[in-house]
Amino acid sequence: MLFFLLSCFSFIILSKFSLFKTLPNWNNLKMGIFSFQSFFKHMLKTNMIKQENGNFSSKTEEALLEKDNLSLLDLPDLPLECILEKLSPSGLASMSGVCRSFRVMCTQDHLWVKHLNQKWGKFLMGGSMFEEWNKYIDVKKKQSLKDNCNRKGYFGLFTWWKKNGKLNESSVFLPVDSIMSWYLSLESGKFSFSAQVYNRENGNVGFLLSCYDAKVSYDSHTDSFKARYASQGRPTIEENIKWERLRSPAVDTSPYDLHVSDCLTDLQPGDYFEVQWRKSKEFPYGWWFGVAGHLESCDGNKLYCHCHHSDSVILEFRQYNLGSRWREVVIDRRDHRETGNEANGFYAGIRKLYDDKEIATWKSL
Repeated sequence: MLFFLLSCFSFIILSKFSLFKTLPNWNNLKMGIFSFQSFFKHMLKTNMIKQENGNFSSKTEEALLEKDNLSLLDLPDLPLECILEKLSPSGLASMSGVCRSFRVMCTQDHLWVKHLNQKWGKFLMGGSMFEEWNKYIDVKKKQSLKDNCNRKGYFGLFTWWKKNGKLNESSVFLPVDSIMSWYLSLESGKFSFSAQVYNRENGNVGFLLSCYDAKVSYDSHTDSFKARYASQGRPTIEENIKWERLRSPAVDTSPYDLHVSDCLTDLQPGDYFEVQWRKSKEFPYGWWFGVAGHLESCDGNKLYCHCHHSDSVILEFRQYNLGSRWREVVIDRRDHRETGNEANGFYAGIRKLYDDKEIATWKSL
């Protein structure tokens, strides 16, 4: 019963802090625990705590009252683990700087996997970010040898959070390959990763309904991203990109390589697709949204349409007006690789869209 009460009150105290984005510093937390201690002692003195079969013995009561330094570490492992699982990322980061015991407990991977998936899950699909992270930590591990000699540790990862609390740099040593390190590297913007940006350059009409590869980094102050696009000559940088304009790369193909089309035999009028397009052969590909159209010889009547039997496929881009040179293009279903010219650009790999959610995302842009 005693441990149950300890667990409940400690849980209430910490849950109150963790529900907010900012976490009070440890001095305030210690005041809360001190108040709990006083209240608990008062309960013992006034015989408010009872067992089912009677009061605590006077010997047990005296032993508890003599223990002046009650702390969370006195809790059993299971209640303490439950409390830590309820803490926010900033709460866990704060608790990891309290003492060695909390440092070990609060930096465990299983506590941070949930937070990583909740916030960054959309970019973890496909495994490209994981591969980039492994390359990143290989570099960091080499750098850590120098940092350890200088006794700097990895505390630089906490700079994104410092405005909410103060920690002693020498008290925290965070393994660079931990999930916590990954999370904090993303939050701080230190780790840039590959993603694709819808309607690049703030919705420039020249990129309407397109999606381009970029290296992106997060800005926690604005809850937005900065993107660096690969292009010929000077790289293009765009800031203040919202979450809904980003996606994980749809395929593993490099933006400079041709994607092998495996859907052309199934493509028929009304099907939505993405096609690689580039202005010239020196530029990287972007992905452009379109719909398969009817041949000129077809009146569009589904009952009599035989367009899907033809070797020619109409790729239609309805974001452009009728008569525009980019409104539609004809490709060969049997042997399509890359077609086009320097005036109209080059059309390459095609992927048919089957996912309704993915199609809805394009239509909402």
